[in-house]
Amino acid sequence: MKLRIDQHLAEHISPTEPQRRVSPTRYALVMLFVCGASAKIHAAASNSVARIWNERALAAIRADTPHPPAQGRNLFSLSVCMYDAWAAYDTNVGVGYVYRCKHTAADVAAARREAISYAAYRILKERHFYSRTATNTLAADDAQLTALGYDTNNFSRDTSTPGGVGNSVYDAVSAWFINDGARQTNGTQAAPYPDYPSSQGGYVYINPPLATSLPGITDGQDPPHTVVDINRWQRLRIVNAVDQNGFPQGPIQSYLGAQWLGVRPFALARTESRRPWIDPGPPPYFGGASHAEFRSNVVEVIRSGSQLTPDDGVTLDISPASQGNNNLGANDGHGRPLNPITGLPYAPNIAKRGDFARSLTEFWADGPTSETPPGHWNVMANDVSDHALTVKRIGGTGPIVDDLEWDVKLYFALNAALHDAACAAWSVKRYYDGWRPMSAIRYLGGLGQCSDPGLPAYNANGLPLITNLIELVTTSSVASGRHARLTPGKIALLSWPGETPQRTNANGVHFSHADTWTTYQRSNFVTPAFPGYISGHSTFSRSAAEIMTAITGSPFFPGGMGFYTITNLLNEKGPAQPVTLQWATYFDAADQVGISRIWGGIHPPEDDFAGRRVGAQCGQGAWALARTYWDGSVTNTPIELVMRKLDAGTNEIRFNTLRGFYCTVQSTTNLGSPFANEPGGATLALDSSVALTNAVAGPQKFYRAVISPAP
Repeated sequence: MKLRIDQHLAEHISPTEPQRRVSPTRYALVMLFVCGASAKIHAAASNSVARIWNERALAAIRADTPHPPAQGRNLFSLSVCMYDAWAAYDTNVGVGYVYRCKHTAADVAAARREAISYAAYRILKERHFYSRTATNTLAADDAQLTALGYDTNNFSRDTSTPGGVGNSVYDAVSAWFINDGARQTNGTQAAPYPDYPSSQGGYVYINPPLATSLPGITDGQDPPHTVVDINRWQRLRIVNAVDQNGFPQGPIQSYLGAQWLGVRPFALARTESRRPWIDPGPPPYFGGASHAEFRSNVVEVIRSGSQLTPDDGVTLDISPASQGNNNLGANDGHGRPLNPITGLPYAPNIAKRGDFARSLTEFWADGPTSETPPGHWNVMANDVSDHALTVKRIGGTGPIVDDLEWDVKLYFALNAALHDAACAAWSVKRYYDGWRPMSAIRYLGGLGQCSDPGLPAYNANGLPLITNLIELVTTSSVASGRHARLTPGKIALLSWPGETPQRTNANGVHFSHADTWTTYQRSNFVTPAFPGYISGHSTFSRSAAEIMTAITGSPFFPGGMGFYTITNLLNEKGPAQPVTLQWATYFDAADQVGISRIWGGIHPPEDDFAGRRVGAQCGQGAWALARTYWDGSVTNTPIELVMRKLDAGTNEIRFNTLRGFYCTVQSTTNLGSPFANEPGGATLALDSSVALTNAVAGPQKFYRAVISPAP
């Protein structure tokens, strides 16, 4: 099914880009995006060259094996290429992120288009070599450059020509990212971005895999093996496993992005390389001081899963009048009475709760042929850029800029934030190795019930009995039909029964054994292949919402509302009526991403809330730093030098740096004398700070640090 295109649909096809084909397996989900009441689509001819290459990258992601952190890194690398090529011809104050040479041209606009195209083309060719669809994707890259009127065989590095500038920008950007910790060059098309071997610090699996087709949490072997530590992630063994785009996987999951704990970010800072970039603290744990919180998070996922039916008679107003306006890291909002742009009340938007829950879950799940969360927010950003009410003033103030300047700065800031969100979230995932609901629910359900010691299946660490949600199966409950075909003495949950072959009716919710509980996902996918805590979706989305708010100067979508309409689901029949997801602000949209992961059974609430908080810091930090490159103030970044005593004979000198700039430590024994470079001279800064040690013995010294764009 193709996306329907009309005046209200932000589906953008460049005249120089082959038309995107939406696979018939795409959710079977029709997505109509509109901001406000007067959406207008720019003619394709108005797309900037940066937009064209961004769309090319998104099309490639849709055809590839999903890898959110790698694809976030690719989008950021592309954005750096495009911004640096643009800034190379900026005669004002803009500073390139990696490439900082300045050039002139008789026709700057034409030179920028060409330089950006070569830089973008070369970085995409480099990264798409590792795609599962490399043959087709690389050919499409060639076709795009050719369609723009440029020669794929132009390898010149002569910077008196725009093509030479673009190729030189690519060289600098490629060199910057090639050894950033992602292990790009260690991968293959079949296995891109591999982790380090365990002997070199790679991830070691603590728990045996969970066989999803069997009850319980064992690996299905003879004899079976069960979890060593339920607080740690348990990967899955899935029969006929595929990724979201249908490529065969497994059957045992491999940790996707395990090495991202050590990948170099944009603006994040830390002093200990084995700890998270932003540490939200640990998740709630089974059996310890936070056991009650652990159990309440598990119960909330069970409760959310029990709502995945359109037949319970419950309806909700899902308009901005009732939904959103939360504080950071909470679901405490009750909407807004008025649209601040129009001054009118938001109209009610009534939907069946089960239809809303399933539609929201599938829309944000980023399933088949999607762009993954980083790309999803690029699509949303493009939609906002196309809206007739969007005024392209950077930060909502100052002069209106042209489409190209808007796009290169939007992509630079947005994808810097998304890359930082990946680094931050995956560092937390690796550090805490947090559990996912599927293992926790089956485990607690297998233990029994914790409510009544006088009843069967009592275990103080089990699940609480809650009528119409978590119940004890008895002989009489089976005979009455309430727990038909279930086993007395076991725990039953009101839950979605899992994917079935029939697509005539919704599967609804039914009482099933707790040890067979599953997520609202395809049976050959189930959950992502990495630890749960924190939610990557929540982190990506909040970071992107911060950028969209900052660059437009308003938290509100153009016209005061953005929305998507969903007419068909992938996992089962539905919705009963089209569901229109609506948001007043970018933050409201981001919050619903996190909520969708709870309804989907992928995350408990704490994964979501912590992800939102971390994402907010990522977005705010990326925006603050990105702006300094645009206005040139990055070269005046204050440097703070701190000395501390490590032991009786050694001091440490540490100072903040700018990644990609050169730092030099200088010293003098007398402030009346010139400073001289310490041994080593200028060093390229790869991290957020540099630490040096020196001996306490010897003459007193004064130190200073100097940062410069070049050695």
